[in-house]
Amino acid sequence: MIKLNLGRSTRSIYLGLAFLSLVLHLLLACFCLSILQTACVLPTSSSSSIPKTNIQHHQSISQSSSSPAASSSHKLPTIPQNEEQHKLNNRPVHLKDKHSFSDATEREKKLIGAGKVIQKDKGHSKLEALFEHPLYNLPRPELREDDWLLRVKANEHARDAGSDEEEREEPINSDSQWQSSSQEGGYDRVTWTSDVETHPPWLRFHLGISRWELYNRKDPDLAQLTHYLATQRILGAVQKTGGTQLKLLMSFPNYGQALLKPMKQSRDAETDVNLFYFSDFERHNAEIAAFHLDRLLGFNRIPPVVGRLINVTTEIREITTDHRLSRTFFTSPVGNVCFYGQCEYYCSSEHPVCGHPHALEVSLAAMLPDLTLAARRSWRSPWRRAYSRTKLAQWETDPAYCDTVKQTPPYNHGTRLVDLIDMAVLDFLMSNMDRHHYETFEKFGNETFLLHLDNGRAFGRHSRDEPSILAPLQQCCRIRRSTFLRLRLLSLPGFRLSDVMRDSLLQDPLAGVNPLLSESHLSALDRRLATVLQVVQSCQHHHKDVIYNDLVGYDEDHDRWTG
Repeated sequence: MIKLNLGRSTRSIYLGLAFLSLVLHLLLACFCLSILQTACVLPTSSSSSIPKTNIQHHQSISQSSSSPAASSSHKLPTIPQNEEQHKLNNRPVHLKDKHSFSDATEREKKLIGAGKVIQKDKGHSKLEALFEHPLYNLPRPELREDDWLLRVKANEHARDAGSDEEEREEPINSDSQWQSSSQEGGYDRVTWTSDVETHPPWLRFHLGISRWELYNRKDPDLAQLTHYLATQRILGAVQKTGGTQLKLLMSFPNYGQALLKPMKQSRDAETDVNLFYFSDFERHNAEIAAFHLDRLLGFNRIPPVVGRLINVTTEIREITTDHRLSRTFFTSPVGNVCFYGQCEYYCSSEHPVCGHPHALEVSLAAMLPDLTLAARRSWRSPWRRAYSRTKLAQWETDPAYCDTVKQTPPYNHGTRLVDLIDMAVLDFLMSNMDRHHYETFEKFGNETFLLHLDNGRAFGRHSRDEPSILAPLQQCCRIRRSTFLRLRLLSLPGFRLSDVMRDSLLQDPLAGVNPLLSESHLSALDRRLATVLQVVQSCQHHHKDVIYNDLVGYDEDHDRWTG
């Protein structure tokens, strides 16, 4: 009996030791596995994931892809990053070139299809997949000091006293230089320094403007700017001079301003077919939609615009100091508060802007820097319409008109001609016939982008297209390679333009009220995009040098981009 009990206890001890040994081995295995996983994680590098566009300039990352406000230190650069002159090495792609688009090579097909894998990921919308595509993440040219429109001017005392680092840490200047004349006016007290964190969103936007684009789509300050436009308390409202229709200049407590265009007709109303293009209403939702479309095309040349619901009484009538504007307010027979202001077209009691009874939909566009700080030059478009009921412009009657334009400065050099054709593509997609002038920043001369301003007459008709808007493309048969590739990408089912436009417009504050663009307008975008691609294809069949190659060095890194 004693032997039986002893055998059982011995057996129990053995089983306990075996179990303890098993537990220790499992713990040891988990510990080793965690060490191996940690050892296999490679250190991240921002430069390793950014491809090269120009093989002659691949040493560093563009500062425009991470604006001053988006830098890790949040300090504005006050010294040049590179003393060498940076030039974009662009060359035309000939029709007989081995990389010609007319041959539809496998390389270009793979390039445009590179984002299909992204589209399959869970939780990705078409819009997110589009902006993750390589064509929307091209590296930007390195920016030198004179490639920024505005720079923070360092304090003169700090400049004399110490190092560059100390200079950047000094305040911009005394607060009194930045304060309003009266604190009772409701303006914020200014405590801005060279640290970006102290700057309001509108100032960050101004300081982020470069030679090549108005804003960087990836800049987190862009979301802050649009939120600020949609929510900031309005302190002042006066009528803006110039132009043909009513628009107001709105002021905010942090000294920011925005350009307001009011709702004058329902969003789904089509322009009367009997109206001339220069007699059309301006639409608030057209300004909003134009900003989103310009961004989807990768241009980034329209100032940020948002929709907002304002109170006509408390946010305009009661705070305006503009007597010309205040005299035009009245109450309609049904009790709505209305006004009409003073302008050339549609500023009368027969064409009022009315709240319901006080609420009014408007668009608010971020203002560009004051002309005293950043002068702009206005250029008459070579394809300007006659603005006459009986006459035609020269380009409408002369098939060889583009040959003359190509020999005329600034279209005979640089990127100005393809810049203009980019604008024509944008205008055709949104059916904007009212592009008589365009502007550029004087500081950058002719080597810069075009500002796509004043788009209120776009999206007027969805049932009819206006082929004459594409005259620059049809007559010159020239287009940027990056623009053409993006247009082809937006024609694919996985990135269909109407779908990504719908998703993009949902980000606007007014999207919760009603769709900013009707489904008919969205469908028209797809139809017009197909027309643009057909025009380019026709050009390739009859002309050489159709594609302006702004992606030099792109093909060499193709595997890196599409892998």
